[in-house]
Amino acid sequence: MPLAAIDTVLLDRDGTLIEECHYLCDPDAVRLIPAVTAPMARLCQLGVRFFLVSNQSGIGRGIFREADLARVQARLTELLAAQGITLAGAAFCPHAPEEDCRCRKPAPGQWEALDQEHGLDPGSTLVVGDKISDVAFGRSQGCMTALVRTGHGEAHAKRLGLPPLAGDLMALPAHPQWPDLQASSLAAVLKALLAAREER
Repeated sequence: MPLAAIDTVLLDRDGTLIEECHYLCDPDAVRLIPAVTAPMARLCQLGVRFFLVSNQSGIGRGIFREADLARVQARLTELLAAQGITLAGAAFCPHAPEEDCRCRKPAPGQWEALDQEHGLDPGSTLVVGDKISDVAFGRSQGCMTALVRTGHGEAHAKRLGLPPLAGDLMALPAHPQWPDLQASSLAAVLKALLAAREER
């Protein structure tokens, strides 16, 4: 699937769109990954839709409440809006891993929720995250996938046995567990997507 065909991007939140912060529940701690906003804003102008898909097990573990998640999301929305960016939607899993729910990535529940409300086409969707579960989530739906080296990305790239990253963005050979792309950060992925869209 060529990048130029992508018109929908599903983003993991922590470690991908914003800086990793263990069990984030303080809106004042929300920090966007550097250099993300400029290409993301331009892609929004070109009609690309952005959605969040995020496991938030801190709720199920009793570490924070859904109200805290809502406050963090409101702060993130505010930071993005200041840069001309609007998310098309978001899905979250509030359960602890042992609850064996259908919505914790890589299970398909978050995809199904967004698809039902917004209509998703795996043939034009890119899933970006910093964990193996993000890659598996996207691959299970037939989407293009990218693993970023921010957040937990370095450790998960090693667990997958990915080759060393050459430059900021690297296409990977076909492999049953590997992403299609690996990148230094979400910014690198979005810049490549923007270049592909503008060349169409």
